[in-house]
Amino acid sequence: MAKQKIDSAAELSKQLVAEVEQGQFRPVYLLMGEEPYYPDMVCDAIVRNCIPEEEKDFNETICYGSDVTADMVLGAARRYPMMAERQLVVVKEAHRMNDLEDLAYYCEQPLDSTVLVILMHRAKADKRRQLYKSVSKIGVVVDSAPLRDYQMSGWIMDYYKGRGLTIDPRAAQLLAESAGTDLGTIAVETEKMLKNIPEGCKEIKVEDVERNVGISRQFSVFELNSAFSERDAARAVRIARHVGSAARFNMAPAVAALYGHFMRLLKLSALYSQKGYLSPDDKARVLPGMNPYFHREYENAMKKWSMYSLMNVISILCEYDYRGKGGDGGDIDQGELLNELTLRILNS
Repeated sequence: MAKQKIDSAAELSKQLVAEVEQGQFRPVYLLMGEEPYYPDMVCDAIVRNCIPEEEKDFNETICYGSDVTADMVLGAARRYPMMAERQLVVVKEAHRMNDLEDLAYYCEQPLDSTVLVILMHRAKADKRRQLYKSVSKIGVVVDSAPLRDYQMSGWIMDYYKGRGLTIDPRAAQLLAESAGTDLGTIAVETEKMLKNIPEGCKEIKVEDVERNVGISRQFSVFELNSAFSERDAARAVRIARHVGSAARFNMAPAVAALYGHFMRLLKLSALYSQKGYLSPDDKARVLPGMNPYFHREYENAMKKWSMYSLMNVISILCEYDYRGKGGDGGDIDQGELLNELTLRILNS
């Protein structure tokens, strides 16, 4: 099969899943990256489709890197299938193998009758070494990088669209806040939600996320950012107190979300100061992956925050990121730290 260059792990993974569902398999798959969603998706599709159920006992080997050596994997891969067209060898958590690189010798001349899957969980092969180079030549590599927080709501909307559903942009933002950048968590929460909404429902609303995911739009970091945009001090303080009082509240992701919000606002303000206007392309470039539904909030916020104030807020957020991670050596209550940060921002 001719090799095709696809930069996106998402697009490549979808292509590979479509291939295996049609019975087309590469000799070796190296599935890796810090975001495990796409590598796991491809691996699961291969396991479902490669070997018929009645042949799995003889022609499917699934092992874990902590339990095997390269010689054991190579021995399995070099066997011929028993009364079947092909056999499947899957090494999960392959990064735990001490001699992982020794698989490169097999990958240079793999058997046509073996499909070898090397799955690394939140880890990557060294691209300078032979294993990566060998698989790149004769097989396929999926290198799945984590998404950034500002990309999540767009990813969620595309994910729901791919499932024949629509999701309100505010609901997508709320779900993103709940799950962070863990795509697998989004998929799990979606399955839970679909079991609890009326059959045949094709539109997911904010209320569906609140009810089924267990997060309130009214008291979330997303709404805290909205209150800051409006410089609504009373609302911001009320939200911060509620968010910070949650049992699992962690300062680091909250500060990251606030930092992203104010940095986007600062970039937008700087561009407006330079050009005197903002075109739709300008807003799309400064607010990448963000639904245009939210653009107006940023435009309104620009009227209430000076460039000087925004730069001061960025400096304050860097300070509280350090403090929230214990950088000042004290045992500080995370919720109280958020309350303190909120007041500092409002006074900027």
